[in-house]
Amino acid sequence: MSLTVAIQMDPIESIDIKGDSTFVLALEAQARGHKLYHYGPQDLSFLDGKIIATARPLEVRYEHGNHYTLGAAERLDLATTDVVLMRQDPPFDMSYITATHLLERVHPKTLVVNDPVSVRNAPEKIFVTHFDGVLPPTLISSNLEEMKAFRAEHKDIIIKPLYGNGGAGVFHLKPEDENLTVIHELFNEFYREPMIIQKYLPEVRKGDKRIILVDGKPVGAINRVPQEGESRSNMHVGGQAVKTELTPREQEICEIIGPSLKEQGLIFVGIDVIGDYMTEINVTSPTGIQEINRFNNVKLEAEIWDCIEAKL
Repeated sequence: MSLTVAIQMDPIESIDIKGDSTFVLALEAQARGHKLYHYGPQDLSFLDGKIIATARPLEVRYEHGNHYTLGAAERLDLATTDVVLMRQDPPFDMSYITATHLLERVHPKTLVVNDPVSVRNAPEKIFVTHFDGVLPPTLISSNLEEMKAFRAEHKDIIIKPLYGNGGAGVFHLKPEDENLTVIHELFNEFYREPMIIQKYLPEVRKGDKRIILVDGKPVGAINRVPQEGESRSNMHVGGQAVKTELTPREQEICEIIGPSLKEQGLIFVGIDVIGDYMTEINVTSPTGIQEINRFNNVKLEAEIWDCIEAKL
């Protein structure tokens, strides 16, 4: 099976090939004989009922400093392709939402991974609220009095932008911290959306586990341990990846959410689990497969492509 695959992603010249999940997905697709195109979300257009991408043929190789070759730009009608990988990084803003509306017009005849309607309806920190019994105590609000009441109940809390990513804008307020009102003012100045406030989970010192699910089934995980003095475990802010296995509770969480992920066409998903609680469901451009591959001697990108090809 030879497919035409268009990859919607951030500039390929700036990726870290040791950790980038999109890069190994492209490598695997190329190894299977699929033809690759690269374009950015800014290259996506609607024209007289067609969704056009100004795309460039792409070749990839695992060579630092020489990991890609791009051909001349073409006007590519995405309806003529077999697969679109929607893999640009958040923030989940109106630009991201607009891209899902445009890609919705070619899906499912052209298989968009992940389903653009489901991506639009599943912001990471809100989608998790759809599942009972998996979320830590959580408040989503802009109301300062609600935030004060939540803090009075739970004492130690985390405050995050509702549509943030990568650990940006995350605050840990300990019981003695006096900055709740200041942080509320700061967020209201920079964001129009509510904040998400959660009970601080001290288990994060042991790690924030990233679990990868393919078509609703868990296929691997890594534990991300924060640096000393840091409440965030994201690897680009210094979190250390550690080999891990799924606990019975984590298996249970995957069984709770898996059928919904499969039903909604969310083929490649990464969830974040701290202790006994799931904190996020990442459906936009989840990462972590290269780290899992190295620890477990597996090839998760092959499992993802097996699933994509089976759906075609």
